[in-house]
Amino acid sequence: MTDAWEERFPPLGKVPVHVGIIMDGNGRWAQQHGRRRTYGHRAGVENVRCVLQASVRFGIQILTLYAFSTENWSRPRSEVNVLMNLLAQALRNEVPELHKNGVRLNHIGRLEHIPERLRQGVLNAIELTKDNDRLLLNVAFNYGGRAEVLDAVKRIIEAGLRPEELTEEVFEQHLYTAGQPDPDLIIRTAGELRISNFLLWQGAYAEYYAAPVYWPDFGEAELYEALVDYSRRERRYGGLPGEG
Repeated sequence: MTDAWEERFPPLGKVPVHVGIIMDGNGRWAQQHGRRRTYGHRAGVENVRCVLQASVRFGIQILTLYAFSTENWSRPRSEVNVLMNLLAQALRNEVPELHKNGVRLNHIGRLEHIPERLRQGVLNAIELTKDNDRLLLNVAFNYGGRAEVLDAVKRIIEAGLRPEELTEEVFEQHLYTAGQPDPDLIIRTAGELRISNFLLWQGAYAEYYAAPVYWPDFGEAELYEALVDYSRRERRYGGLPGEG
């Protein structure tokens, strides 16, 4: 007998291995509900659990969530403090369950400027879940695509590599996502059509999908719709139809 999940979400012909999501619209969602922006951020954190569970069921292997950019430090101090506290709370409350369910947690971005207790919490979560293999969850926190490229260049210089030794493959080994496949699909919520400094190198040939709903309203059905749209596309990587 077909279960209720498969009745709602028939199997997909093609599932992306790696999906990135720009979680946008928390503040506007809160304002739409007559609440403060911080209320939206709390709702956005709660929604991560739902999307994670759906990602596993749909067969996604790597999920990268854009949680806090290097530019977000320019927001009001009160809002930044709330975001830091929400991450700390999520680490305390969610990591044990993630570990139990076989999720491996990884941080991409810079750990500088993050409060010491929070930084140690991130490192502890990474260590606890390092051997899990059901789903790899990259949390892009204090992340920027340009900063990532600059950090990669610095590592290459520090390694003493000569110009003739530098290839795309070598460069990728110095990115935050070293050893991971590039994202197949990048989703942005809130209907926005910007990449906002997210996975600039890795997303060169990713398929993009703009979801019309704000992040707190992006659930199983909305993720499935994005995956259906992806499954219908022909990825060409710069070639002609039928060559990929």
